[in-house]
Amino acid sequence: MSEEASTQGKVQFPVEGSLVNTKETQETLQNLVTSLRMMHGDIGQICELASEERNLVAAFIESLSKVMRPLTKTLPVSSQVFPRNGGKVIKACIDHHGHLLILDENGQMELKDLGHPENLNLMISVAEDVLPKLGELTRAYRQTLENRISFLSSITKEMQKISKALATALSGANT
Repeated sequence: MSEEASTQGKVQFPVEGSLVNTKETQETLQNLVTSLRMMHGDIGQICELASEERNLVAAFIESLSKVMRPLTKTLPVSSQVFPRNGGKVIKACIDHHGHLLILDENGQMELKDLGHPENLNLMISVAEDVLPKLGELTRAYRQTLENRISFLSSITKEMQKISKALATALSGANT
C-alpha cells in the first residue's frame, strides 16, 4: 500500500507552525470577530423588536375588538389582499377577535389567527383593507345615533308637555 493510498479518507491536520501568524491572518480574524459582534448586536435588537411587535399586535387586536364589538361581528376582506400563489379566495372576513375566515374556490374554509407570528404580514394587508371600512361603519353608527337623538329629542319634548298638561288637568279635577 502506498503512502498516498494510506492517507486517503483521513483528515489531515495542519502541522504545527503551518498557520503563519501573518498580518493578513490577523486582519481576517479581526474581521470575523467584528462581524460576529455586529451579529450579536443585531440579535439583541431583533429580540427587542420582536417583543415590541408582540405587544403592538396584542394591543391592536384588543383595540380592534373594542371598536368592532358595538358596530359589527365581522368585516369583509377583499380577495385582492391574498397572495396569488394560493387557491382563489371567494370570500373572507375578519372577526373582532382578529381571526380571519377564508372561503376558497373549492369550498374549503380556513381560520387564521392574524395575531400569530406567521400571519403578521397578512395582518398588515388585512388592516390596510378593513380599517377604511371600519371608519365608514363608525361614521354610519354616529349618524344613526344622531338620528335617534334628534327623533327622541323632538318626541320627548312633546311628551313632556303632554304629561305636564295631563298632570295639571288631573290635579285640578281632584281638588
